Amino acid sequence: MKFSADVTSSRRKCRKAHFSAPSHIRQKIMSSPLSKELREKHSARAMPIRRDDEVIVVRGTYKGREGKVVQVYRKKWVIHIERVTREKVNGASAPIGIHPSNVVINKLKLDHSRQAVIDRKGKKEAMQQEELEKKRQKLAELRRAREERKAILESQSTQTHTSSTTMSSGLGRDRRAIDDLVAQVLGERSSTSSAAGSDRGSDAGSDYTSSRPASGIYGSIPSTPVSSDPRLSIGSQQPVIVQTPTFVAELTEAQAFIADIPPLEHVVYSKEIQTSEGSFDVPQLSEDEIRQQIMDELAIKEEERLAELEEERLRNELEKTEEYQDLTDEERKLILGAPEFLDFVDNSSKMVERALNEKYDFMKDYTLGVDVESDETSGKRVKYVCEFWDDRWSKNRSVTDVDWSSKYPELLVSSYNKNPMAPNEPDGVALVWNLHLLERPEFVFHSQSDVLSVKFSKFHPNYVIGGTYSGQIVLWDTRAKSLPVLKTPLSAGGHTHPVYSLEMVGTQNAHNLISGSTDGFICSWQLDMLAQPQDYLELQHPAHNKTDEVSVTTVGFPDNETTTFWVGTEEGNVYQASRFESAGSKAGINQYDTYRGHCGAITGLQFHPLSGPVDFSDLFLTSSVDWTVKLWRSKSKPSTLSTSVTPLYSFEHSDDYVYDVKWSPSHPALFGSVDGNGQFDLWNLNANTEEPFVSTPVGSGKALNKLAWDKEGRKTAIGASDGRVYIYDIGEVSDKEEVAGL
Repeated sequence: MKFSADVTSSRRKCRKAHFSAPSHIRQKIMSSPLSKELREKHSARAMPIRRDDEVIVVRGTYKGREGKVVQVYRKKWVIHIERVTREKVNGASAPIGIHPSNVVINKLKLDHSRQAVIDRKGKKEAMQQEELEKKRQKLAELRRAREERKAILESQSTQTHTSSTTMSSGLGRDRRAIDDLVAQVLGERSSTSSAAGSDRGSDAGSDYTSSRPASGIYGSIPSTPVSSDPRLSIGSQQPVIVQTPTFVAELTEAQAFIADIPPLEHVVYSKEIQTSEGSFDVPQLSEDEIRQQIMDELAIKEEERLAELEEERLRNELEKTEEYQDLTDEERKLILGAPEFLDFVDNSSKMVERALNEKYDFMKDYTLGVDVESDETSGKRVKYVCEFWDDRWSKNRSVTDVDWSSKYPELLVSSYNKNPMAPNEPDGVALVWNLHLLERPEFVFHSQSDVLSVKFSKFHPNYVIGGTYSGQIVLWDTRAKSLPVLKTPLSAGGHTHPVYSLEMVGTQNAHNLISGSTDGFICSWQLDMLAQPQDYLELQHPAHNKTDEVSVTTVGFPDNETTTFWVGTEEGNVYQASRFESAGSKAGINQYDTYRGHCGAITGLQFHPLSGPVDFSDLFLTSSVDWTVKLWRSKSKPSTLSTSVTPLYSFEHSDDYVYDVKWSPSHPALFGSVDGNGQFDLWNLNANTEEPFVSTPVGSGKALNKLAWDKEGRKTAIGASDGRVYIYDIGEVSDKEEVAGL
C-alpha cells in the first residue's frame, strides 16, 4: 500500500532513481549492519561503509572471509575487501565486488566526521527512547484515571440503587397510610381488615384505584358504608339513599421530626487590610533574654563541633584498624595468567622501554658554540649504534636474513634457524626489532621449519613473509598471534627444497611474491591465496653438469621490471630468465647467455637501484663463496648463439666467504659486503676499487651472514652467525657525490 504521496510506486521510476542516484545518496544506501558489540556500543544498527573498515562476509560465495575494506566502488554498488580477489588470465589479481548488505562491520574507522554521525545517531536513539518512555507513562496515567472513573461510577450506581430502593419503600408506606385514612373518612372498611390486600397491592406497585375496593363488589355487602352527600356521588346525578351504619374513625398518635437547618452564611471580602493593627510588631526582648539566647546558640554550635570531631576521630581509628585482605595464591595465579593482564603488561612495558631507550643529551649547552661531534661520526668511519639479542630466542641460533620495514623506519626483521639445544621450541623464528626497544623484540613469530629468508611486504606493512627450509612460504601478520596466518602446503604444488630468496614485484594494486628454491623452480604467489602458486616455472639448462635442473640460491629483479630476472646458482653461474613468453623468447632460462666468473656457489645478487640522474639499473653485484664480489652488466637483448658473459670487475679483498653484498639506496657508487671473518666492508667505486673505502670488524669476529640497508641509506643491519643483529650508522659516507668517476 502506498503511504506517501511524494514517492512514486512505479517500478520503472524507482529503479531509475536508484541507479541514477548521486554519490551522497549512494553513500547512505551502501550501508552495512554493525556487529552486536558495535551495535550496543554506539547505539546504531547500521552505518554507511567506508574504506579501512574491517568487515566479515556473512553470506554468499565468500562467506566467512574477513578483511579490511580497500575500496568502496559506488558506481557498481559494491565494495572491495583485501584478500577477496580472483586471478586473471595474465596472472594479475583482480578484486571481487561484494555488496554492502552481505557483510557485517566488525571494526569502524573512526574520524571526526564519522564520530559526529555516531553521536547524532546516539542522540536520536536517546530521544526516541525518551519519547517512548513518556508515551508509556502517559498511557499508564490514562489507564489509572480510567480505573478511578470506573470505580467512582460503580460506587455512585450502587448508592443510587440503594437510595431508590429506600425511597420506593417509603413511598409505598406513605401511600398505604393515606389510603387507610381516606377509607376511614369515607366510611369504608378499615385498614385493619384490608391490610393483607393493601400490602399485596403496595408490594405489587399498585396505585390508589387498585388499593380501593370496587363499588359493585362492596355494594352487595350490607356493612359497607356509603355516603349520602351529593357532592360525593360518582355514578349519577340522583343520589341513592342507602341505610348504612355509621362507623367511628379510629385516630392514633404519631411523632413528627422537625429538622432545623440554618441558612447558608454569606461571607463577603473587601480590599481592606484583613489583619489587625500591631500583628507584625516584633516583641520586645529584654537584655538578659537576648544574652541568654546568644549563649544558647553558642553552646549548640560548640556541641555540634565536638560531635564532628568525635565522629572524625572514630572514623580515623576505624580506618587504622581496617586491614586489607591479601589475595590467595589461586587468585594471584588466575590474575597473572589472564590474557588481558599479560597483554596490558606487555604493551605498557614496551611503551616505557621505548621512552627510556630514547637517547637525547638533555644536558647539552647550546651557548658554547663548539662542535662536539666525535670522530666516530665524522670522516671515514661508521658508527656502531646498537645490537639486538634475546636470551631465549637468539641463543644457539644463527641469523639467516634481515630486512627493514618500508613504512616504519625504526622496525627491522631477522630470521633464525633451529636451536639444537631447545627441542621443545619452534624450529624457525622471525623476530621484529625496534630501534627504540633494545632489550626484547617487538614481535616474535614461529615456524615449524628453519626460516632461511624473510622480508617485509612493501605493499602491506603488517605482513612479514618467510621462506623455510622445508620449502614452505609462511605469512605472518603483526596484528595476529605468533603463528602464521597463511602458509603454502607441503606438496608437489610448491617448493620441495629450501627457499633461499624472496622478491616482491609489481605495484600496490597488482603485485606478486617471487620465490626461488634449490629444487629448480621459480614460483609466483598471491599473498591472499597461498594454497597454490599462481605461476610455476621450472628452470632447466641443457649444458648443466649433472641434471638439467638449475639449483637457485638467489634471485634478482631490476627496478621497474616484473618479467625478466637473473638467478644465481650453486655451481657459480648466473642466468637470465623470463616469467612469461615474449616475442622471440620462451618462458624460462635463456639458453644462450651464461654469466661465468665465480668458482663457487653464489650467495648474493642485487641490481643497482634506479635512483639519481643517471640510470645504472643494468649493473648488478654478486657475492660468492670463492671470496670475491663481482660487478656485472646485464645484456638488454638476449643472444641467439651461445655466449659467455664475463664480469666488469672483480673485488678480491676478502679472506673468507663473502656471504652477502648490497647496493646503497642513496649513494650510486657505494655498496657493502660482509664475509666469514666478521668484516663489514664499504666500497666506493669513485674513490678506490682495490681496497674498501671503510672496513670495520663487527662483533666478536663471528661470520656475518646477511646485510640490509634502510630506506634512506643511513643505517645498515648486519646479521651474524652468533644470533646477534648489529646496527651501524654510515654517517657522511652515504652522502651523494659526483658520479663522473663511475
